[in-house]
Amino acid sequence: GAFPKKGHSARVLSPEEAEKLAKDQVLVSEFKQLKLEKEAQKNWDLFYKRNSTNFFKDRHWTTREFQELKACREFADQKLTILEAGCGVGNCLFPLLEEDLNIFAYACDFSPRAVEYVKKNALYSTERCKVFQCDLTKDDLLDNIPADSVDVVTLIFVLSAIHPDKMHLVLRNIYKVLKPGKCVLFRDYGLYDHAMLRFKSGSKLGENFYVRQDGTRSYFFTEEFLSQLFKAEGYEQVVSEYVQRETVNRKEDLRVPRVFLQSKFQKP
Repeated sequence: GAFPKKGHSARVLSPEEAEKLAKDQVLVSEFKQLKLEKEAQKNWDLFYKRNSTNFFKDRHWTTREFQELKACREFADQKLTILEAGCGVGNCLFPLLEEDLNIFAYACDFSPRAVEYVKKNALYSTERCKVFQCDLTKDDLLDNIPADSVDVVTLIFVLSAIHPDKMHLVLRNIYKVLKPGKCVLFRDYGLYDHAMLRFKSGSKLGENFYVRQDGTRSYFFTEEFLSQLFKAEGYEQVVSEYVQRETVNRKEDLRVPRVFLQSKFQKP
């Protein structure tokens, strides 16, 4: 079961959780940090090699959570052009294309292997989508997408995998292809999400930034940090709030606090 709660206040830690985080101050060495940055693409490629298309469930909740995909139309059957930045193996892309026949989607991912999985999917059609490999921090989206041509950009569990010092480059890149007046729909890990509290000592790269055992990295956002990031690149904030859920594992009788940040930013 899940009990969503939305709002602007961050999750309050239990005394045990606060103590655990306070104790964990040792950062991964600079040498290892540079190595992780250099090998980021390789680590995500290996992740998809190990998990193929089985790791993430298809995200059929996207249209429910993001009514904007319907709301941004001026009339019911209006064709929309979307960009899924960081599409993985298509868990969000294909449910959207199935549910909404009036969408053309651009989709890109850092991992060449993930892009290949998308192209091999039975639902993949070049008439409905264009998928390409792209490092959003340095490859220009204008090489594949015309300027000011996209109605909606989805940025879902993507920015957290990128070094905080480079996140602004992703937002700057996306800005170029988004139509004026249109939006980026964002969802990612929020501060004090259960995943953040599970990292073992020795996994910390910086404030709210951690490395998993497989070398992939994860950042946990505060509402303030995210707002500043977008506003500095010229976006206007429409809405940004924490979504707090308690996921119940009945088998193990565990209640797990999940925290996400769900936001919408507009290009003026």
